Amino acid sequence: MSPGYRVGAGAWEGGRWLAVRWIDGAPLWRALARARGPEGDSASVRSWLLGIARTWAEHLARMHAAGWAHADVQPTNTLVTGDGCAAVIDYALACGPHNGRRVPYRGALTHTTAPEIATAILTTPADAHIQARPAADIWSLGASLFWCWTGHRPVDYAGNVDRLQKLRAIAKGGTTAIGDVRPWPFSAFEAAIMACLSADPADRPTAEELAAAW
Repeated sequence: MSPGYRVGAGAWEGGRWLAVRWIDGAPLWRALARARGPEGDSASVRSWLLGIARTWAEHLARMHAAGWAHADVQPTNTLVTGDGCAAVIDYALACGPHNGRRVPYRGALTHTTAPEIATAILTTPADAHIQARPAADIWSLGASLFWCWTGHRPVDYAGNVDRLQKLRAIAKGGTTAIGDVRPWPFSAFEAAIMACLSADPADRPTAEELAAAW
């Protein structure tokens, strides 16, 4: 986290409050609208997409180096600023090396939930804490980029099924082939996204490796 992100925190009669710095940016889905059509296939858009992905990975790399996972990497928690950089927000579910007293983590947005987190949700009691690891953030990063660039979620399931059914589909580890849904070819970008979506966490690149590649 940027040292200036947290402005202040404290308690009041209704609970606790937290104030953070305002970041002027567009949520990822809205920002990538320009890239979702064939007209997005231009040198300027390619460079812009890679800049967003690289700066996003750089943010996560700093968290991961400190032993933390964001645990809620998704399009609405990533803002694209006017200079084409990604800004990561909402650290409420972050999982660190020392849990202490916290609300048990049970996953976040279903569509960007990593397979190992989905499996843990399905196989543990509802009050059990699931420790999110950096590799789960990487899957969520790939899922978010896949979704917001292609317009399709990476795992195919009906939108009206319940959460547990969606998690069962995700836990199987399969994803839609990006070549079937991409708006236009971008081989280097596609390969990195699909590497992030590897079913085995050990096969995924680290955030640091992604930042260097992008």
